[in-house]
Amino acid sequence: MTSTVVYNGLLRTTCTHLKSGNHFETDAPTDNNGKGERFSPTDLLATSLATCMLTVMGIKARAMGFDLDGAKVEVLKIMKAEPRRVGGIDLTFYFPGSLKDIDEKDKVILKNTANTCPVMKSIHPDIEVKIDWGEWKQ
Repeated sequence: MTSTVVYNGLLRTTCTHLKSGNHFETDAPTDNNGKGERFSPTDLLATSLATCMLTVMGIKARAMGFDLDGAKVEVLKIMKAEPRRVGGIDLTFYFPGSLKDIDEKDKVILKNTANTCPVMKSIHPDIEVKIDWGEWKQ
């Protein structure tokens, strides 16, 4: 088992990672009868893409002899109706000064690594993913 999810009422759940005991709560969004005071399930979907991309980039960067400390991704989840679903995820990457000037070849390697992360490979093709690489634009 990976985790447990308990429904707490009021459209909220508590999610527990079984190996670590780490936990967090979710809430329904305000546009779907919730209070929007925590991540919604669809927020987690979009956010997990960014965390997966940064994680695999971090693994690759470490193997290449540097780290990604301070790299950040802003996530925008775009909902669609009929049926209600995530229709798009926009990601904007920000890199600290030390990473802005790395070799172009290394940037391409890191981007390719990010674009082939397990979550990206799991996202349905109907979900439009847009990536702004910030200072790493070509």
